Amino acid sequence: MSKSHFFRRSVSRHGIQSAGLSNERTREVSPLEKLGWKPFFLQQLSFEELEQTLPLRVMAVHRNRLELAGEQGIVSLPLTANVALNMPTVGDWLLLQRETAHFVRMLNRSSQFERMAPGGQQVQMIAANVDSVFIVSSMNEDFNLSRIERYLALAKESGCRPHLILSKADLCEDHSLFLQALRPFGELPVAVVNSLDKDSVVQLRLWCLPGETIALLGSSGVGKSTLLNTLSGEPLAETGEIREADSKGRHTTRKRSLHPLSWGALLLDSPGMREFGLVHVEGGLAQTFADLDELARECRFSDCQHQSEPGCAVQKAIANGSMEERRLQNWQKLQRELCRNSHTLAQKRAGDRALSQLYRSVQNQARLRKYPGEN
Repeated sequence: MSKSHFFRRSVSRHGIQSAGLSNERTREVSPLEKLGWKPFFLQQLSFEELEQTLPLRVMAVHRNRLELAGEQGIVSLPLTANVALNMPTVGDWLLLQRETAHFVRMLNRSSQFERMAPGGQQVQMIAANVDSVFIVSSMNEDFNLSRIERYLALAKESGCRPHLILSKADLCEDHSLFLQALRPFGELPVAVVNSLDKDSVVQLRLWCLPGETIALLGSSGVGKSTLLNTLSGEPLAETGEIREADSKGRHTTRKRSLHPLSWGALLLDSPGMREFGLVHVEGGLAQTFADLDELARECRFSDCQHQSEPGCAVQKAIANGSMEERRLQNWQKLQRELCRNSHTLAQKRAGDRALSQLYRSVQNQARLRKYPGEN
């Protein structure tokens, strides 16, 4: 049997297990709560909607329909223009009429994940109403601290609780090397698992409480789908092999989808996203690099670029070994990326407004030519 480790520096291992398992045994969860229904969503309903509508959650988005789940089971909703206008994504809550099952409206989100779509011209929604995030990273050549920081910025901006899962423990002889590399992340909860071993992943149930929605994030080949299958005890997701040359995987998950677990939690599996452009995560980036922000305040010059300026506290920390230069470089890279993506979106919005004004002008001129006496 492979070794497994569970790390959370603020609380003892015994304390976490006792509290988590006690809550899991004593709490009764309704069928709707098992789908993630919370007071936040209930408070958005009027008295009429409580009587006349049913709340259902988006479990998967297909090309021309949505797969929904509610107290009555699974429902397929055609992706009509009225529904598509709301741009629902996996995890959203929709209201349908009780009698006709017609779409009424979409509820406000408690959290949302979005990224700059490949090509860098628009924002792409990933998921909504997520409570926690499992950032999955394998302990091999594909381990990448900069990628973990990217996912952390996304999770913290959304207000979700981030956890780090180090997978492939059975293929790694020395786990301590990877754990040492995580020192800059402070109190981030970390678990080391063999995703193929149910005894190894059972520790994660302490983070998968009834009614909670957990998103699995990570690049292809880190073992997200394997982890989902082992945690659930069912073959819910297709799995594949990684390339031996560079430890990188191939896409096996084709679409994002929510999977209910037997004890009431939900796991969101998503395709590996190596191209994960950040947008609208300024707050999350500041939280992820809070140590750098604090050091930057100690620099002699308020506009210090942390390069060769005298009195730079960041460069001093790098020189004495208390901070990696890689972390500074990634911080600067992500800041530039955010600035570039925000500028691109602003330009696109301005272009869209100008195009709309042009359309209206052309339509008005055509109307005047057709009906000259109107003006």
